[in-house]
Amino acid sequence: MHKLKQLRQKNKYSYQYVADILNISKTYYWQIENNKRRLTYELAIRISDIFNLKPDDIFYNDFKK
Repeated sequence: MHKLKQLRQKNKYSYQYVADILNISKTYYWQIENNKRRLTYELAIRISDIFNLKPDDIFYNDFKK
């Protein structure tokens, strides 16, 4: 989820900050960002809301691979 990591870093958000907004652990979020854990559609929507984007704008290319 390379684009997700880029967005987080561009916005100067820490793993913990994004995890807190999503109400998940920092480890869980790190696993999502590093392709260690699968992403639910609901969580994809919640993550995309943080960055004011559509889920496809962040995740589509990652799922095509």
